[in-house]
Amino acid sequence: MVSKKKKQKKSQLPFRLNILFFIVFLLFSALVLQLGVVQILNGETFQAEIDRTTNDYTKISVPRGKMYDRDGDLIVGNDAEYSITYTPEKGIQAENRLKVAEKLAEYISMDSEKYLDGITKQNKKDYWYVNNTEEARDLLSQKEEEEMDNGEQYHEIIDRISEDKVDDYSKQQLEVIAIKKEMDKAMTLTPQVIKNEGVTSEEFARVSARLDELPGINATTDWNREYPYDGTFRDFAGSITSESQGIPKDKEDYYLSRGYNRNDRVGNSGLEEQYEGVLRGRKEKIKYTTDKNGTIVGSDVVVEGQRGKDLVLTVDMELQKKIDEVIRDEMKTAIQKYPVENRYLDRAMAVAMNPQTGEILAASGQRYDHEEHEFSNIGTSTIYNANAPGSSVKGATMLAGYQSGAISPGQSFYDRPIKIKGTDEKSSWKNLGYVNDYQALEQSSNVYMFFIAMRMAGEYNYQYNEPVNFDYAAFDEMRNYFGQFGMGVPTGVDFPYESTGYQGSNPSAGNLLDLAIGQYDTYTTMQMAQYVSTIANDGYRVRPHFMKEIRNPVPHEEGLGPIYKSNNTEVMNRVQMSDSQIDRVQAGFHRVFQSPNGTASRHFADKPYDAAGKTGTAEYDVYENGELKASTENLALVGYAPYDNPEVAFAVMVPKVGENNDINHKIGKGILDAYFENKDE
Repeated sequence: MVSKKKKQKKSQLPFRLNILFFIVFLLFSALVLQLGVVQILNGETFQAEIDRTTNDYTKISVPRGKMYDRDGDLIVGNDAEYSITYTPEKGIQAENRLKVAEKLAEYISMDSEKYLDGITKQNKKDYWYVNNTEEARDLLSQKEEEEMDNGEQYHEIIDRISEDKVDDYSKQQLEVIAIKKEMDKAMTLTPQVIKNEGVTSEEFARVSARLDELPGINATTDWNREYPYDGTFRDFAGSITSESQGIPKDKEDYYLSRGYNRNDRVGNSGLEEQYEGVLRGRKEKIKYTTDKNGTIVGSDVVVEGQRGKDLVLTVDMELQKKIDEVIRDEMKTAIQKYPVENRYLDRAMAVAMNPQTGEILAASGQRYDHEEHEFSNIGTSTIYNANAPGSSVKGATMLAGYQSGAISPGQSFYDRPIKIKGTDEKSSWKNLGYVNDYQALEQSSNVYMFFIAMRMAGEYNYQYNEPVNFDYAAFDEMRNYFGQFGMGVPTGVDFPYESTGYQGSNPSAGNLLDLAIGQYDTYTTMQMAQYVSTIANDGYRVRPHFMKEIRNPVPHEEGLGPIYKSNNTEVMNRVQMSDSQIDRVQAGFHRVFQSPNGTASRHFADKPYDAAGKTGTAEYDVYENGELKASTENLALVGYAPYDNPEVAFAVMVPKVGENNDINHKIGKGILDAYFENKDE
């Protein structure tokens, strides 16, 4: 029998457990309730607090890719230099920036013209405002403060600060202002260059040793473009913006949508601009961890930076230098020999390219300053500047005559002066008598081309000094044929901009005749190079290009990495003319350079490289203030060599020549001499 005492103990145990369970239940209920309060009532507040401590990311620019010539010689590189930068934390105040600027001014100098001359009255007033906040606030009444927001108050105070308060700053204070000015440009967590020109090793060391005293300041290395060949090919290479310029204002949306920062340097001309996407590289991406006060508490590189890819260009820099020199020497000789007659001769341009691939081997433009007696490189004028090329277009005119049915191969005309009623008499450089198509090219007959133009316009019964019945659709027809060779249309060259030349707008009979001999519309030297290349290449027009290859960068920064992309030959079109017709024009061009009657034979006939081509002369009247000052000539020359298997084609344009009328021949000969000498070395 169980005792009464044992029964009482058994009955008390469940009761105590129930109490314990009840207490635990109450505790859990309280916890759940608290969690509900946190989540439901205070969730947004706490989430905001969490958001304030989330990670932030920024991207750091890397050095640009380099440019090399076809032989691997460096054209554009990067010159490393010391740099002092500032990366502001979140919520940094103007007073804090000023303190950092004052401290930094103890370790670096900002006394160069670049920095001190850039200080404005606004910068000085802003410096005074930060240093004299109480006094500055007194410049506004209480009513004005109530009626204005913070931005309006600031601008009104700045306007009311008298100039006498900011006119007597010491040099040391001005240097602080210069530093603060650069710091104020910085965006949150984005590095801003404070000084990168003339940073001495001592300054770099002093700042590096005191980074803990200078929040946001860093001592690092920056880069600038270097040009081992100085001015040679410099304008084609192009330029990049400075840190102060950043991305162009008119292209902000374009660049910002592609991950650029506003203070990033970008290509703004030439090949730097054309291949910006290749040369820019991959930015280094850094993750910053900040606390609720915006203070950076940690950072980590999440994407390694990689400098831009390298460009291998088609250009041969040794050939480029020689052609620059040839042009300068020939211009100097012409001007020194005939200073009065050639007082308007101020430039000459030339392009050399591979007619089979479109690779541009050299492109030179030289300008002469008659007052300073100095030359400067204007290579891009071969793409931007258009001139009337004269008879050098006659190969295209002849082929237009064949294709249109205006003439047949081998047809002859009597070369004598032409006169359409109501127009001036026109003729060749002399009366040549009967000439066929070969001879018309060989001796540069204008009259032969006039007959082609008249027949293309439907006039087959020309009589001296009689009116003609022209179908002026012949202008469009002839220009269409010319365009197949690259004249008057874009060449497609890989450059940010190219001129297509000027197209005359007065469709008269005389102007049609002038169009046929290259004295009406104008063309660039690059267009003329593409035109003669098309003839040399059996009628295939290829796109001229500067980029040969894109190479991946190599880690050690020297030499060329593996090929990323190659620029293959691109045929833009095949002209409509038959092979046999093109053969006849090629033979005519060969006669120009090789036969005794050829207009360029005395310069080329004895050369071993067996060249072919066409000379050109166009009248150019110089006017000043509406008054005729001089009658000059544009001299042109196009050609290629060797005749049987062309390796190089060239075009030369020398505007406003008054005397020494073989300068175009001498430059052309110098180009081919330099090419074949360079090839044999």
